[in-house]
Amino acid sequence: MASEDRIPTNLRTLMILEILGRADEPLTPTQINDRLGLPKQTVHRLCTTLEQEGFLTRCTDGKRMKPARRLMELGAGLMQSSRDFHSRHQILEQIAQRVNEAVNYVVPQESGMHYLDRVDTDWPLRIQLPVGSHVPFHCTASGKVYMSSMPPAARRAFVAALDLKPLTEATLTTPSALLEELAQIRKQGFAIDNGEFMEGMVALAVPVTDPAGRYIASLAFHGPSQRLTVAQAIDQKSIIQDGADKLRDSLFE
Repeated sequence: MASEDRIPTNLRTLMILEILGRADEPLTPTQINDRLGLPKQTVHRLCTTLEQEGFLTRCTDGKRMKPARRLMELGAGLMQSSRDFHSRHQILEQIAQRVNEAVNYVVPQESGMHYLDRVDTDWPLRIQLPVGSHVPFHCTASGKVYMSSMPPAARRAFVAALDLKPLTEATLTTPSALLEELAQIRKQGFAIDNGEFMEGMVALAVPVTDPAGRYIASLAFHGPSQRLTVAQAIDQKSIIQDGADKLRDSLFE
């Protein structure tokens, strides 16, 4: 428990964001303060300010707080700093040379999974998903890896809120089917997209985590099914998993 006069004023807000960042689920201001130890009115006031400024938002229960767009954009921006960008891109290039397909670094945003970095393939036949692309959560390997990283209760709530729109005949369109696959992805450590997002595309994704094992981003590669089968993608998953380990070490050295 910390005393209010021992925490500089300009650090209190950062400490609230740090506590939420370390938590596996949304927290109420009271739960935040259980770990911080400031007067209740101080924490409630700071949380309200962060909500008003777009850094935090309330869950549907009206009590628990979670990161909002502005805070997520701040985090993505910090991860996109010049040194980290060049180091990350070099690792993606190394992976692309080994799998001989397009490799993508993908992060979640409110509207779906966002392509933050990418190394393309030299093949004449390629799938165009440039940096800046947004793809759905429910029918992409990167999105399913992200959802599988959530605690079970949060995962169920997240899936229940999704529009499980069919984009191909292979798209999973019921919550039960998607949740069953997400549970399997959590166990096996990787996700497959077998034509669920785009007909004729195969993709495999793994999570990039911080040193505590918490999800940071999805690392994926994809190619046309004429050249890349699901079995071939799985045969190369160790390359992607090794790349995710290198990214973790590079980002958090």
